[in-house]
Amino acid sequence: MTATAPRFGPSPIRRPLAAVALLAALISLLFGMVLAGASPASAHAALTGSDPQDGAVVATAPEEISLTFSEQIAMGDDSIRVLDPSGKRADAGAPRDLTSGGAVRYGVQLHSGLPDGTYTVAWQAVSADSHPVAGAFTFSVGAPSETTVALPSGEAGGGLVGALYGTARYAAYAGFILLAGGSAFVLACWQRGAGARPLQRLVVRGWITITAATLAMLLLRNPYTGSGKLTDAFDLDGLQAVLDTKPGAALVSRLLLLGASALFIAVLFGAYAKREDQREKKDLTFGLATGGAVIATGIAGTWALAEHASTGIQPGIAMPVDVLHLLAVAGWLGGLSALLVALYRTPDITGDAVRRFSRLAFGSVLVLAATGLYQSWRQVGSWSALTGTRYGQLLLLKVALVAVLVGVAWISRRWTGRLTERAGAGEPVVADVPEDVADVADVADVPEDVADAADVPEDVADDPAEEETPGEEVAPERAAQLARQRAVLTATKEKRARDADPDRAGLRRSVLVETGIAVVLLAVTTILTSTEPGRTEEEAARAGTTATAAPVTGGQVNLTIPFDTGGQNGKGTVRLDITPGGTGSNSVHLWVDGPDNSPLDVPEVKLAFTLESKDIGPLPVVPDRLTEGHWTASNVQIPMAGDWKVAVTVRTSDIDQTTIDKNVKIG
Repeated sequence: MTATAPRFGPSPIRRPLAAVALLAALISLLFGMVLAGASPASAHAALTGSDPQDGAVVATAPEEISLTFSEQIAMGDDSIRVLDPSGKRADAGAPRDLTSGGAVRYGVQLHSGLPDGTYTVAWQAVSADSHPVAGAFTFSVGAPSETTVALPSGEAGGGLVGALYGTARYAAYAGFILLAGGSAFVLACWQRGAGARPLQRLVVRGWITITAATLAMLLLRNPYTGSGKLTDAFDLDGLQAVLDTKPGAALVSRLLLLGASALFIAVLFGAYAKREDQREKKDLTFGLATGGAVIATGIAGTWALAEHASTGIQPGIAMPVDVLHLLAVAGWLGGLSALLVALYRTPDITGDAVRRFSRLAFGSVLVLAATGLYQSWRQVGSWSALTGTRYGQLLLLKVALVAVLVGVAWISRRWTGRLTERAGAGEPVVADVPEDVADVADVADVPEDVADAADVPEDVADDPAEEETPGEEVAPERAAQLARQRAVLTATKEKRARDADPDRAGLRRSVLVETGIAVVLLAVTTILTSTEPGRTEEEAARAGTTATAAPVTGGQVNLTIPFDTGGQNGKGTVRLDITPGGTGSNSVHLWVDGPDNSPLDVPEVKLAFTLESKDIGPLPVVPDRLTEGHWTASNVQIPMAGDWKVAVTVRTSDIDQTTIDKNVKIG
């Protein structure tokens, strides 16, 4: 019978698949360019305020420094460090938890009698969703000064350790998908596949991958959240500290569940694969399905309990939803990988098995859509966060890839329909091989790649049995050689028959494209889980704008103040320009004119700024003489907007000086 492909036009499968593959590549490239230009999110818990504020100038040294965060964090004894201008420690000990009500605050005491100058506050902690966060800011006592402390430029959790940790996270997700999805494919779609070695290898490799990745994450956790040095991965004290944290406990729990899953795999591919009695096999199927579902749910829960779902709004709903989302991903993408292996590596997968997976994948997509919609609302929260934050842009990329993947899956479903129309429910999707020949092939266990490259002698290529003479006893070695040659020929014929089947070839190509897109989708998902949620980023930005008193420019300030020191040549006028006339850094130009409006050269001029309503100041400024009658000062810090009193001290001789002042609105 001649098979007819689904009606897509002159080229039934290659053109649609090429189109969607090109579309997926273009989408990835477009969003990659967008994300490359976006600034990376630096944290999941964000610093929303501090006392003193970033860039503030205070008259006297505070007794304590306090930091306010957007969500719960974990801090160690050395998480907040205050350094003086020379780089020496100015803090007096470990941070104290000052959290009250809804505000998450931590503080550290300072040494008494600190001199004037610029101080640097450096902090590092672990946010509630297990990701490291860090930052630094400065404040000044008396007046700003030079400092030898350089603000850290690297991102927390970056460098070599961060790259290794991120790779392990990706491998853990991939291993779980192969382990859970491959097992689900065998139990729910093709139970005879439990005896197929390619599927066995797929699931076992998934188990090895997630186990190795989890061990690596456990060892890298200490340097990932701390020093960033790879050698600290083997620090036993650091490992003990990790085990006392929520992420550490989640990783250990995952290892214990993986131990139970090893027993599950042994039963699935051992006793279950060999069981012949249908009633006993049905009971064992129910037991394995129940146990496997419990183990898979537990492993998925180790991610939900330690990452985004465990913090923020509605964690009681978010964690079960996150587990369902991950299980649906495993059922779809892991089952897809198992189907791809079965189509390429096993000769007897049935049309019924392909149809069952189609239903499993459809149900998984529905669960993904429902749980993904809730997670998107919870983590993004607004349209502006969807397009204006890195998390939102990654989420749009993920949605686009899922849409393309669903499109390719629809094409695969059409091919599946063609296969199941041609084959019976339990029949192979290609012609059966004679039972006696199949037995020889099974015993020989000849892989397909061996069948492709087999070096079969020409005199044996047609029929190895022709060399046997009736009644002649064949040596055991020769009999074994002939059996292997028959197996190779049989495998070659099977592969040629499968490759010549247009429906099966079309399904294999579409599933291969699906798998390729799924690999990219998994990479995007892994990056998404380590990116600050859009809702948190926007809230932190709004709070930070208020808390850190971002520069406010009210326009250049111009003052003219007369003075009289009472001595000879003691009268004149001070003209003062403050640019840009706002909070933050300003430059000051001061001119001293005599009674005839000509420049007056005086020995000394000093300035002071006071905001009496906030009890700030006086903040002294000593300008430098630029030329006769002209003085200047740069980097004059105005910590906040308000009605400032500007005091000018003018000395015209060794004993004659006066201080004049005037109130002016700055900022």
